[in-house]
Amino acid sequence: MLLEKIQSPDDVKRLSRDELKTLAAEVRTHLIAKLSAHGGHCGPNLGMVEATIALHVVFRSPEDKIVFDVSHQSYVHKMLTGRVSAFTEAAHYDDVSGYTEPSESEHDHFIIGHTSTSVSLAGGLAKGRDLVGGKENVIAVIGDGSLSGGEALEGLDWAAELGTNFIIVVNDNQMSIAENHGGLYANLAELRRTKGQATNNLFRAMGLDYLYVDEGNDVDALIEAFEQVKDADHPVVVHIRTLKGMGYALAEADQERWHWTMPFDIATGELQYTPSGEDYNTLTAVHLLQRMKHDANVCAITAGTPGIWGWTPERRLEAAGQFVDVGIAEEHAVALASGMAKRGAQPVVGVCSSFLQRAYDQVSQDLCINNNPATLLVLWGSLTSMTDVTHLCHFDIPLLSGIPNLVYLAPTNREEYLAMLDWSLSYREHPVAIRVPVGPTQPASRDVPQDFSSLNQYEVVLRGEQVAVLALGNFFGLGESVCRLLRAQGVEATLINPRYITGLDEALLHSLTADHRVVVTLEDGALEGGFGEKIARFYGPTAMRTLCYGARKAFVDRYDPQAFLAENRLVDTLIASDVIEALRC
Repeated sequence: MLLEKIQSPDDVKRLSRDELKTLAAEVRTHLIAKLSAHGGHCGPNLGMVEATIALHVVFRSPEDKIVFDVSHQSYVHKMLTGRVSAFTEAAHYDDVSGYTEPSESEHDHFIIGHTSTSVSLAGGLAKGRDLVGGKENVIAVIGDGSLSGGEALEGLDWAAELGTNFIIVVNDNQMSIAENHGGLYANLAELRRTKGQATNNLFRAMGLDYLYVDEGNDVDALIEAFEQVKDADHPVVVHIRTLKGMGYALAEADQERWHWTMPFDIATGELQYTPSGEDYNTLTAVHLLQRMKHDANVCAITAGTPGIWGWTPERRLEAAGQFVDVGIAEEHAVALASGMAKRGAQPVVGVCSSFLQRAYDQVSQDLCINNNPATLLVLWGSLTSMTDVTHLCHFDIPLLSGIPNLVYLAPTNREEYLAMLDWSLSYREHPVAIRVPVGPTQPASRDVPQDFSSLNQYEVVLRGEQVAVLALGNFFGLGESVCRLLRAQGVEATLINPRYITGLDEALLHSLTADHRVVVTLEDGALEGGFGEKIARFYGPTAMRTLCYGARKAFVDRYDPQAFLAENRLVDTLIASDVIEALRC
């Protein structure tokens, strides 16, 4: 097998053209085998096999710098740069990250997991090269919907001013995670139709040289194109037309489904693990779709990730103009929602916690300063939802809770979540964010109000003394467990559902000082700057002992969720033990 002999790009360069095609077939076979057992980004990597091989034939990595956008399509690059065993041997599948990682190899230059960054990062490498002296090629690889991101357009807008070697490979597979949206993709379609000859050319309009490759899954055509631009003395775009999911019929036929996948059966595509029961993501889309049928003002907005909150192609079609996908452009999504709310519509933006930080300025400036009543649904906000360092969902509470005018809510069950969502659509005083619970839906075990307009009023679920446990959102169940453990040791604790992340129920908190000695806060996110610190600050001048539980501030990568919770003492037995010890002091 050729692939087993590839330990560096030099080994790729030695192969004949026929051998390169054999190598491409072997790469696909092993990609599919690993993905079927391990899961990961399927379609993007299958579509980039030939292009990655050609890049390593023509250029001299790591001297020449290749920067992959998002880097979720860097699996083949890893296979050709000394990490092949991580794709051919099951025992080593977890040896590498799903994204570029400089600690793994000198061929990786950045830790990258968010979109639309490669042109700016690679442009920085090129400018640095020119400043300090160097002659290497710098190549940015971008595509898979990433061009719609604002940073990508900013980078392209500046790139021509560099005036020296800078190669931008645009991987045009006609897809984002779902279908592409936006006028620039219409221009790409025109360029594909005319095989690069259209007068209307986005890249030339930005002052960039341009080369089109119609057969972007043909090694020979790609090598010829890359040879043409190698060592160029000016910035140039190489626009390649590829097929997402190339070589695996199921992935070619349903490109949205196979963008990323859990482990699956290769023959049928059936997932090896299918979650059972209702989840909050599907619940959200189904509920909003019903609201849309009775209220034409309701509109759901996504930034290129409809699937993460249940918006299947069928539901998007049913919602018609009341569902908007702006492409990978979180900033635009939030500002758009602010404008819609100003005009009287009821926009709901669904965004993954990790991606929300990309739109911080718009949440603060365009939405909250203007106090426009849009709804933000923060999805997957949890210490356990995603564990790649580039996709951590730990930081949305510190991110949002300090912004004036924003009401940030943390529901604890299915009915409470739906009540908060419905209320947010009619509430006109402030923008509202809701931290959507994670995992299977949990039914309510107590009455749920339908109106949350009296802001910052916490719910006292159990009234006790000595100890009060404020269990926020996802961690309400943990709070219940802690209270049961304390009860077994003779401590009848007060259990509180705070509901409001952004505000304090000062009257309730003050009342606890009469018969409580310890207050415990539990939050499923980063501790520093979070909810617990607000409570601790309130009690600072008093004798109340405050124990705050959340995760330490750190960029952690590919951790075991349960071990991580234990390391941060986010375990009921450990918390109860701490409380008993505090009562002894």
